[in-house]
Amino acid sequence: MKTIIKILFVSLFILLAASCNSETKKESTDNSSTTETVTDGEKQGQAFLKDDEAKPNVLDIAIGSESHTTLVAAVQAASLENALVNAGPLTVFAPTNDAFAALPEGTVETLLKPENKGDLAFILEYHVTPGNLGVDMLKRFNNKKLGQANNEYVGVEIIGEDIFVGGAKILASVPAGNGIVHVIDKVMLPPSE
Repeated sequence: MKTIIKILFVSLFILLAASCNSETKKESTDNSSTTETVTDGEKQGQAFLKDDEAKPNVLDIAIGSESHTTLVAAVQAASLENALVNAGPLTVFAPTNDAFAALPEGTVETLLKPENKGDLAFILEYHVTPGNLGVDMLKRFNNKKLGQANNEYVGVEIIGEDIFVGGAKILASVPAGNGIVHVIDKVMLPPSE
């Protein structure tokens, strides 16, 4: 409850500060519902606030991991930072750098191009499930599907002691202030239409 109150207070403060600001602001939008405000070249929004007291959110965990630099670069290229710091809860399946490197040559570079921002966001949203689904909860979804943030579904399968989501094996799980991050060994790609 304290976290929700803190988020509301910070959001109110940002709105008040923005309304008092006389600087010219430019807004940029893409095909998704994400809006980013830029003032003097600096990104703004909840993702860019610094808070040394709160438990790290899912974005903080990814940023702090040397094994997820490609994922962080993709999140930034798709302008999804603010979505990953919202109150959630969120379950994020975070592919490692090695998982991105296993994609066909040139795939990551192509997706990171500005003209592919929408496609990249759609793929990244395929790695996010609403709710805080820890390992024990995921085991209850054996042979069932999870609804993802991009309105697609991903299957869960238990093989021995291992949990696979969308064919990707969960390697580790890290609790976050707004959900949980499951480190996975593969980039999950939404079904092609």
